[in-house]
Amino acid sequence: MNLKNAKNSAKASGGRTSSARPEDERLSIGSSFAYGFQHVLTMYGGIIAVPLIVGQAAGLSPEDVGILIAAALFMGGLATLLQTLGLPFFGSQLPLVQGVSFASVATMVAVVTGGGGLPAVFGAVIVSAAIGLLIAPVFSKIVRFFPPVVTGTVITTIGLTLMPVAANWAMGGNRKADNYGSMANIGLAAVTLALVLILSKVGSATISRLSILLAIVIGTVVAVVTGMADFSKVGSGPIVAFPTPFHFGAPTFEVAAIISMVIVVLVILTETMADILAVGEIVGTKTDSKRIAAGLRADMVSSMVAPVFGSFTQSAFAQNVGLVAVTKIKSRYVVAAGGVILVLLGLLPVMGRVVAAVPTAVLGGAGIVLFGTVAASGIRTLAKVEYRNNMNLIIVAASIGFGMIPIAAPTFYDKFPSWFGTIFHSGISSAAVMAIALNLLFNHLKAGNSENQSVFVAGTGRVIREEDLKCLADGDRYENGKLIDCDGKEVPLESTGGPAGH
Repeated sequence: MNLKNAKNSAKASGGRTSSARPEDERLSIGSSFAYGFQHVLTMYGGIIAVPLIVGQAAGLSPEDVGILIAAALFMGGLATLLQTLGLPFFGSQLPLVQGVSFASVATMVAVVTGGGGLPAVFGAVIVSAAIGLLIAPVFSKIVRFFPPVVTGTVITTIGLTLMPVAANWAMGGNRKADNYGSMANIGLAAVTLALVLILSKVGSATISRLSILLAIVIGTVVAVVTGMADFSKVGSGPIVAFPTPFHFGAPTFEVAAIISMVIVVLVILTETMADILAVGEIVGTKTDSKRIAAGLRADMVSSMVAPVFGSFTQSAFAQNVGLVAVTKIKSRYVVAAGGVILVLLGLLPVMGRVVAAVPTAVLGGAGIVLFGTVAASGIRTLAKVEYRNNMNLIIVAASIGFGMIPIAAPTFYDKFPSWFGTIFHSGISSAAVMAIALNLLFNHLKAGNSENQSVFVAGTGRVIREEDLKCLADGDRYENGKLIDCDGKEVPLESTGGPAGH
C-alpha cells in the first residue's frame, strides 16, 4: 500500500522521485532531456568559441576547425557525465556542465602563434592537468576560508563578469560582422528576453521551468521568419564522425608552454571551486572539502584526456549555474542528460550544425536573465553576512571592485608580467583571490584589529552618541515613535532641521 502511494505521488508530480539530497532528484526521461537540452543551448556558444579562436589562430582549414569543435563537444559531454554522475574520488555529483575553459584561450593562442603549434598546446595541457590533479586535494582544504562573505562575493562577481558575454551575444556575437550591434540583433534579443519573462509568469510549472528553452526555440522561429537565421548549411558535411585520436599529431612538451599552462590550471581550479560552491549554495546542499576535491579531480582528469581527442582544458560553465537558479531544477541527472546530448553532438556533426544555426542574438536575450540570476544568487548569499562591527563590508567592496577591473578595462593588465595578467585578467579569479586574502587578513589574522579600525566598521553598526544618552532620565523609554518619561508623559522631540539637529 505504501509503495503504491509512493508511485502515485511520483506520477502526480510529473515522474519525480524525492531523495535525501536535492541534486539526487530524478525526473522522467523526457523531462530530463528537455531540461538537459536547455543547458546545452545555454553553453553552446561558449564551448565552440574556444576551438574557433584557437583553430583560426593555428591557421586550420574550416574542416579541421569543425573537428576541433566536434572534439570540444564530445569531451565536454564526457566531462559533464563524470562530474555529475561521478566515480570514486572523481566528480562532485552536482549539476555542473563541463566544457572547454575560456581562461586558457590567451595562453593557447600565444603557444600556437609562437611556433609550438597545436601539439605543444596539447602537451602543455596534459602535463599541467596532471599537476592540477596532484594539488586538487590541497585546493579543497581551503574551503573553510570560503565563508558567505567570500562565496557571496565570488558568486556575485561570476554573474557580473558574464554580463558582457550576454551583451556581446545580443549584439550578434561577431564584432567584425556588418550587422553587429544592429537594431535587428538587439531587437531579436529583446524579443527572446520578453518571451523568457512572459513564459516564466505562465501558471504551468513545466512551461515556466522550460521558459529559457521555449524562448530560444520561439526566438529562433522569429529569426527564421525575419530572415535572420540560416539553416542552409545544416545538410553539408558528414552526419556521423568519431573524434580521431591525435588527429593533429602527437603532443610535444615545451617547458615554457607547460609553465604558462600551469598558471592557467591554477586559475581554472579557483574558478571551478567557486562554481562548485555557487551551485551548492543554489541547490541547497553540502559542499565539503571532500566533495570539492572530487570535483576538481574530475576537471583535471578530463583535461588530461581531452588532448587525445583534440580538445583542451575542461572546467565548469558558470552560465549554467545561472540556469539552475532560474529553472529551480536541481537534479544532477538533468545535467547528465545534457552531457549525453553533448556527446551525441560531438559524434553527430549534423546535430551540432543545427544548434550552431541558432542566432547568437537569441542566446543573448536568454543570457541576460541567466547571468543576472547568478549575480542575484550571490547578493542573496551576501544578505546572510553579518556586517556590524567587523570588516566584512570592505571585503565585499574591495573584492567586487577588484573583480570588475578587467571587465571595465580589459587592457588594464596588458603591461603587467604575463603570469600576473593570466591570473587577474579573469574577473572571477581576481575577486576570488582578493576576497580570500582580505578574509584572511581581517577575519583570521586578527592581530592588530581594533573595534574602530575603519570608517566601514562605524558605518555598519548602530551608533548612539554619548551626549545623547546624557539627555535621557532614569525611566525614559521609546514607544511607537515617541519618547515617554517615567511619569508616562511624552517628551517633545526636536526636529533634525532645528538648530540642534544632526
